[in-house]
Amino acid sequence: MKKAFTLVCLILLLLTGIVRGQVTFLVTSLPENTPAQDNLYIAGDFTGWNPGSPAYAMQKNTDGNWYITLAEEAEGTEIRYKFTRGSWATVEKGPSGEEIADRRFTFGNGQTVEVTIHNWADGGSGNNSTAAPNVYIMDEDFMIPQLNRSRRVWIYLPPDYDTSGKDYPVLYMHDGQNLFDSNTSFSGEWQVDETLNAMAGEGIDVPVVVGIDNGGIYRIAEYTPWASQQYGGGDGEAYVRFIVETLKPYIDQNYRTLPGREHTGIMGSSLGGLISHYGALRYQQTFSKAGIFSPSYWFSDSVWSFIQNSPKQANMKFYQLCGTLEGENTVAHMLRMSDSLESAGFSQEEIFNKVVEGGQHNEALWRDNFREAVLWLFGNGPASVQEQAAVRKLILSPNPAHEYFRILNQESLNADSLIIMDISGQVAKEMKYKTKGHYDIRNLKPGTYLIRLHSEGYLYEGKLIRGK
Repeated sequence: MKKAFTLVCLILLLLTGIVRGQVTFLVTSLPENTPAQDNLYIAGDFTGWNPGSPAYAMQKNTDGNWYITLAEEAEGTEIRYKFTRGSWATVEKGPSGEEIADRRFTFGNGQTVEVTIHNWADGGSGNNSTAAPNVYIMDEDFMIPQLNRSRRVWIYLPPDYDTSGKDYPVLYMHDGQNLFDSNTSFSGEWQVDETLNAMAGEGIDVPVVVGIDNGGIYRIAEYTPWASQQYGGGDGEAYVRFIVETLKPYIDQNYRTLPGREHTGIMGSSLGGLISHYGALRYQQTFSKAGIFSPSYWFSDSVWSFIQNSPKQANMKFYQLCGTLEGENTVAHMLRMSDSLESAGFSQEEIFNKVVEGGQHNEALWRDNFREAVLWLFGNGPASVQEQAAVRKLILSPNPAHEYFRILNQESLNADSLIIMDISGQVAKEMKYKTKGHYDIRNLKPGTYLIRLHSEGYLYEGKLIRGK
């Protein structure tokens, strides 16, 4: 009977075509300075990049070597991972202490992977920080009552804070691990402290910066105000309320700050850019400045209905930044948001859009433009609205058009799609790009439209009139 059952299981496995594999990671060599009392962890895309998840703590075998066996996955499944001693401050490094690329593994069947760890980010000492002396860990476990979680919070105090007696504006930033210290960062830091200290040395007034660590496995949820079927999320409103209702009052009570909205900003990148955009508009009574770097407007279409229902209540400053190599629609989405902000009542003078030719979705882009963003957001000079984008003209014919139009650019365009937007900034139609042929606009109402596509690092756009 047992043999028959086993045979049936094998037949079912063959019929489904699914072959599953398991893997054991075995650390055969560690740096000599590895603290004897520390535990080892594996962190990867399968852990939400949590550097110290108890579920992925490693164990020692009878030979004293650390190991962990992961759950079975379908053959061909690829994972990315690194090893830590429980935090990104203690992530593994290369033979010369350099950053290393994510390790990769593709599941097969019953494999063991031997691992050599060359160095630790903290040198094994736990105190190899690159943060400036005027950066402090305000609290390792600051309570977020709105989400029943706690979080590490950093604070940067301007160099003259202890001697000036002045009150300072405040900038609230997300992904605190990546702002000040390369040893806690995921893939490089913003160098917020070095940049602001240099500015202060030039006689420029700089703000207090409050950096809130992301929650690892909670990052997507906390930085998204709306849920996505594919990615989940939706705790963003509670997270922003934490900043407004809990963290900001604490900062204003315990530090010399200028608490008014005109002195308060919010800034972040990627999903952090999305939640900064949301927070600034949702709580205009609290924030007057938003640094929106590489915003993930793609996450949910709800962002467009949100801006429609979030009219201007007070003067604001929006600094939007992205690079041409961040993704197919990143530039178009950012410029569409600029149009939408204008439709919501904000003037061109309140919006700064910058597109960096060749810019990628990484800390280097955000670090290189942080100084400019701070100067524009907190400075007293006139707003700049120059879109420093690689924008080229799209030649459309006929124009005005009644039923169809063509693209007449002589240069070869390499695009997947084009977007047709109305004058309010809303997408009226998205169409597959054609190297030849006509685009059907018979279902569009008469009016003026903006046609946009992204090709070879350039944004192409042109205005089209749809006649009656």
